[in-house]
Amino acid sequence: MFALAELKDTIRIAPEQFNLKLVEAIRDEINRKLANKVLLNVGLCIALKDIVSLKDSIILPGDGASHTEVIFRYIVFRPAISNILTGKIRNCSHEGVHVTLGFFDDILIPPTALQHPSRFDETEQAWVWEYPLEDGGKHDLFMDVGEPIKFRVSREIFEESSPIGPPSSDAMKPGTSAAANTSTAGQGGGGVNESKTPYRIIAAINESGLGVLSWWDQQQQEEDDGGDEEGDEDNNDYENDENGDGAYEE
Repeated sequence: MFALAELKDTIRIAPEQFNLKLVEAIRDEINRKLANKVLLNVGLCIALKDIVSLKDSIILPGDGASHTEVIFRYIVFRPAISNILTGKIRNCSHEGVHVTLGFFDDILIPPTALQHPSRFDETEQAWVWEYPLEDGGKHDLFMDVGEPIKFRVSREIFEESSPIGPPSSDAMKPGTSAAANTSTAGQGGGGVNESKTPYRIIAAINESGLGVLSWWDQQQQEEDDGGDEEGDEDNNDYENDENGDGAYEE
């Protein structure tokens, strides 16, 4: 689920941080720049592990800060494909089941990756697994918000979410409405495309043992209860033999 990524960057230390040791100042600056940020094709940055090497610090003309080329290792969240994780259901929609790990929310289980057959209940705003019974009937198992859920990572999606250019000249003309500016920006006229999520995980639960944990806990409890009942019957038979009801004849 977590990995170490070796990265290289030039770290700028402002003059007001010169009272700190260089390594401490660099560690603070690296965490400030990267913590909780997504790096394209790397993952979600969590925390600095260690610094591998430091080159000589230089001061550029016109800038009183020091600049140091640093190679370091950073802990990133990027689960491997086919990894099995446990999270909680954040909400359900027609797109599927949205899952959170607490520190990462962009996990989607699409309808095609749910147990079959499943349906979306508009009233409860939850997906429902129509669990088939032995008598041919069905038992509804709801995927409620907050329920722990076990899933398999099936795909990851990285998207570039950096600024895409300055506003168009038409959007800057006097008299252009705010709605028109918003529309233009959404079509690539300028600004940051806020609709894009830089890192998403697509997951699946359409196999045995995956899904809401309470489903399998309940099934295991029923199996255990059934085993206890069989054990009680065997004990009763043994007690009957002890009483002579089933004694052997010589």
